[in-house]
Amino acid sequence: MKKIITVVCCSCLLVCSTNAQTLEECRKLAKENYPEIKHYNLLAMSEQFSLSNAAKAWLPQVVVSGQMTHQSATPTYPEAFSKIMAANGIQMTGLQKDQYKLSIEVSQNLWGGGQTRANKAIIKADADYQKSQIDVALYNLNSRVDNLYFGILLLDARASLTENTLQVLEGNLSRMKSHLKNGVALQADVDAIEAELLTTHQHLEQIQASRNSYRRMLEVFIGRELTDEPLKRPEMTSIQHHESARPELHMFAAQSALLDKKRQAIQSSLMPKFSAFAQGFHGYPGMDMFKDMMSKRWTFNAQIGVRMSWNVTPLYTRKNDLAKLDIAQQQIDVQRDIFNFNTRMQTVQDDEAISRLQRALADDSRIVELRQSVRIAAESKLQNGVIETTELLKKIADETAARLNLTTHEIELLQAIYRLKQTLNQ
Repeated sequence: MKKIITVVCCSCLLVCSTNAQTLEECRKLAKENYPEIKHYNLLAMSEQFSLSNAAKAWLPQVVVSGQMTHQSATPTYPEAFSKIMAANGIQMTGLQKDQYKLSIEVSQNLWGGGQTRANKAIIKADADYQKSQIDVALYNLNSRVDNLYFGILLLDARASLTENTLQVLEGNLSRMKSHLKNGVALQADVDAIEAELLTTHQHLEQIQASRNSYRRMLEVFIGRELTDEPLKRPEMTSIQHHESARPELHMFAAQSALLDKKRQAIQSSLMPKFSAFAQGFHGYPGMDMFKDMMSKRWTFNAQIGVRMSWNVTPLYTRKNDLAKLDIAQQQIDVQRDIFNFNTRMQTVQDDEAISRLQRALADDSRIVELRQSVRIAAESKLQNGVIETTELLKKIADETAARLNLTTHEIELLQAIYRLKQTLNQ
């Protein structure tokens, strides 16, 4: 029985943790649900395949070839020497003009000038750069989720305030109807409150429609349905420092690292290459030319050795290739400077918004208290016939606006703080 209770409790905890509707969880779910996340695995597999192919440059290279030729001339013996050989009964026919060869060559790279190492470094640097691009795309997804999340919080708050206003209006409507029955109020007073009540109902329906639209969009982002519970407000945190740690900075660094690896590859392409080889072929003529001049027979032949090759063609374009990489680095530096400039500008704007909202909140609570006191006094005056119904409705609207300002400023302050944290990646 205890085991069953434990399993049920764990399941409930799991469900609760899954349905917890916090900003951080929505961000996490949005990243997991966003199609861009699939690029990580595809990029990792592509990198492994490319590195495996680059490493195969150190495996023995096998080449099988065959050829058949007809030559216009072949080596022959001097006429005097042929006569001497013929006098001794030896017939020298010479090499045939039709020649054949089936060969196989196995070569082993001994030193490639660092080209293989440079190619591997480029593959890794390019994979790191592409991964940083994915990181940037997924990080920028946070802003879109935040806008929806705080939009829902604001609409939830407006809906709650509107419902409170409805309760106030319904209470006053009930009292006015009672006064109407007792002959101390006019039908116009009842009608005015009832009209305001209907207008507020319409306003509430508009807010709820917008709220539902925002929630559906957020559900698309996170890939699951939200519960009926209101979203939780994030904690009011403080900014630790104003140094940016955005993934874009890593992306710029990865671009520069990729250019460095390409420079190394250019230098490696200028180096000579050494390899060992073994070659064998079956055909005619073979390596014993004199024997093949007397007999047209296919023979087996082989040779081994060490080969050096040095392609100097990259020297022609080396200067231009390096200049192009230098220009690309300058472009990266300009992009980094632009990004840092925009980040500083956004940081200043966010700081100013936070300071402004903090100053506004310092007065909002007092304004709400005063507006509430004025509205209560107006309700009492209306009951005593001192003021008109329209005056009471104005006081109720003033109190509602004050409460809305307070809640709006609270949520806007939260959004500004998290926007600054997003700007700095804190």
